[in-house]
Amino acid sequence: MELGKRLALLTPEDQGELPQLYGQVVESTRRRRRILSLVQEALSQLRLDIKYLMFDLEVTRQERDALREQLDERSE
Repeated sequence: MELGKRLALLTPEDQGELPQLYGQVVESTRRRRRILSLVQEALSQLRLDIKYLMFDLEVTRQERDALREQLDERSE
């Protein structure tokens, strides 16, 4: 923002292509921030999904072990 303010103080002859280039840099920065935000949201969702999967896996293992014990008791 400071750069934009200083560019505005220059005369049109001194500015040249700088305002266009500045606009491109600003837009690129905004786009990168949006992308970073999307990536962070996706990572958060992935972490949550992994926690649920780990919980499901642990419960499934416990159920499996309980069923094995029941089968072993019946076969004895």
